[in-house]
Amino acid sequence: MPASKAQQKAVSKYMKQNYDEIKVRVDKGHKAEIKAHADLIGESVNSFIGRAINETMARDSQKE
Repeated sequence: MPASKAQQKAVSKYMKQNYDEIKVRVDKGHKAEIKAHADLIGESVNSFIGRAINETMARDSQKE
């Protein structure tokens, strides 16, 4: 059963209140490589990218 208009509106409102969005552009074909790697380690692409960012930020802050 598809989501009703009210459900879609509620989800959209929740997402806007609780999450920021970042659009990432990659070279053609690289998206498939990223997805394949994320699948291989049992993560979603979003989780994989978020983890990569967090690990890089933690590593970079140790350099300071």
